[in-house]
Amino acid sequence: MQQRNWKKQLYEVIYEADTAAGKWFDIVLLFLIGVSIALVMLESVASIEAHYGDLFLVLEWIITILFSIEYILRIVCIKKPLKYVFSFYGIIDFISTIPLYLSYFFVGSHVLIAFRALRLLRVFRILKLVRFLGEAAQLKEAIRASRTKILVFIYTVLIISVILGTIMYLVEGAESGFTSIPRSIYWTIVTLTTVGYGDIAPATNLGQFLASLIMILGYGIIAVPTGIVTVEFAKQSKVQTNTQVCSNCHKDDHRDEAEYCYNCGEKL
Repeated sequence: MQQRNWKKQLYEVIYEADTAAGKWFDIVLLFLIGVSIALVMLESVASIEAHYGDLFLVLEWIITILFSIEYILRIVCIKKPLKYVFSFYGIIDFISTIPLYLSYFFVGSHVLIAFRALRLLRVFRILKLVRFLGEAAQLKEAIRASRTKILVFIYTVLIISVILGTIMYLVEGAESGFTSIPRSIYWTIVTLTTVGYGDIAPATNLGQFLASLIMILGYGIIAVPTGIVTVEFAKQSKVQTNTQVCSNCHKDDHRDEAEYCYNCGEKL
C-alpha cells in the first residue's frame, strides 16, 4: 500500500500540474531545457567553445543525468511503462538524453549530440498551464476537423503548380533557367508561396505576365488554409480541461469534472 501511495504521489508530481509540487517540477524542467538548448547553441560557436568548452561539458553532464533520472522515474511511476517508452514524447526523451552517453562509447557518435536540441519539443508537454488548456484543445480540434479540406487544398495547389510550371517551361525555355519541367515547377512553388529566391526569373514578356498572375494567386492561396482553420475554430465550443494524465493509457485533455478516463475508463 505504501509503495502504491509513493508511486501515485510521484505520478501526480511528474505527469500533472494541478499541485504545487507538479508546477514546480514543470518550472524546473523548463529551466533545464532552456539551459540545455542554450548550451547546444553556444557549443556551435567555435570561439566560445574554445574558452568555455570544459564548463559546457560539466553542465551538460549534470543536465543529462537529471534528465536520465526523470526518464527513469516516468517509467517507474506508471502502470504500463511501455506506453510511455514507445509514445512520441517517450521516444523524444530517450533520443535527446542518450547522445552524450554514446559519445563516450562509439567513435564519431559525437555528431549525435545535436539531437539534444530535441529537448525543446518537451516544452509542448510541460506547458500544461490551466488557462491555456481550453484554447489548446479548441485549436487541436479545429485543425483535426479541417484536415480533409486542407489536404484537398494542398492537392489542388500541387496540380496548379504542375500545370503552371509546365507552361512556364514551354514559354521561357532553358535560356531563362527553366531547364526542365521539375525545375519550372520548383520556380512556380517558390513564387506561389511568395518566397522568391531569385535564382530563376522569366525573361520574356509573356513569362513575366504569367509570373505576375502567379504572384497575385499566391496571396489568395496563403489565405485559404487560415480561413479554413478559422471557420472550424469558431465552431468549437470552449471545453474546460485539466492537466490530469491517465496512469493506465497515458491520455490527457480530460474535462475538469471527469472522474474516469475517456479513453480506457480508468479512474483518474
